[in-house]
Amino acid sequence: MKNTYSSLSKAIEDLQSKGYDTDFNLVDEGIESKAHKKTWTAGQIEVEDAFRFEGMTNPGDNSVLYVVNTHSGEKGLLVDAYGAYSGQISQEMIQKLKIEH
Repeated sequence: MKNTYSSLSKAIEDLQSKGYDTDFNLVDEGIESKAHKKTWTAGQIEVEDAFRFEGMTNPGDNSVLYVVNTHSGEKGLLVDAYGAYSGQISQEMIQKLKIEH
């Protein structure tokens, strides 16, 4: 699936058109979808791809877009800042979100 995108918004728009339409949020135990009112642990998801985006003027604006599939069939996107997941979440989830260079 590896495409390159000029911006986070273009990536989200393209991936949503390909069926990745669930909006995931990072929570302590894994990820959640407020629309589906469900939570998945790290063992219940696969990170299919990840894209990094760097802010034009502020290095603090860096973000990562994760393309996620759940074992129950939901496909969607998780947007997070570089390193923001190093807080309260499980080590298993941190490993899932690791980007290989």
